[in-house]
Amino acid sequence: MTLLDLQNTIHISFRNPELLQRAFTHRSYLNEEKQTHISNERLEFLGDSILSFLTSQYLYEQYPDFPEGILTNIRSTLVKTQSLACVSCELKLGELLLLSRGEEASGGRNNPSLLADAFEALLGATFLDSGIESVRKILETFLFPRTQKIVASKAYVDYKSLLQELIQQDSRISPTYEVIKSDGPDHAKTFWVQAMVDGKILGNGSGKSKQEAEQAAAADALEKMDNK
Repeated sequence: MTLLDLQNTIHISFRNPELLQRAFTHRSYLNEEKQTHISNERLEFLGDSILSFLTSQYLYEQYPDFPEGILTNIRSTLVKTQSLACVSCELKLGELLLLSRGEEASGGRNNPSLLADAFEALLGATFLDSGIESVRKILETFLFPRTQKIVASKAYVDYKSLLQELIQQDSRISPTYEVIKSDGPDHAKTFWVQAMVDGKILGNGSGKSKQEAEQAAAADALEKMDNK
């Protein structure tokens, strides 16, 4: 994958190729490459804001009957690290990252956080180079189509909040979550979590992050309680 390949994939030709290159310059690279003094962090900051705005607009128009709370949850699910990292993998952005030797050796090209940051930086660079409609084009092609699956599977539901509300109908005790096992390299770990109340195990779940595993455990607890 080259910068030219990427431009062909997203169907956007950058007038300033240096700006595009900066989108993939991780701060660790600056310590080894003294000729480069600017990382992708500022572009990531800008891209994050544009991503939030365009995603909000898209959901507002696409789901006119959904209340603010559900729209917020869908947006959070759509733009979370794992989701953006998946899009970044689809675009093969990891191959374009400029990393220090240490970051490279530790699996930086497959690190979900770095991949998500790179995608946001790409959005920021695209905005500066060719405007917001070009950013919208990228999102409509590679990110927004994921919304339908999120809505259909109700992946946006905050099961932890629902479980807490249900438990606290009868007591003031809040559910707790305990990681019982984790496996895999740092950039691709899987976590197993138990949802508990007062020492009693209510549900079990696993996920690629602690938060995802906790949500799965809460969902499992709710399903078991509903089936009683």
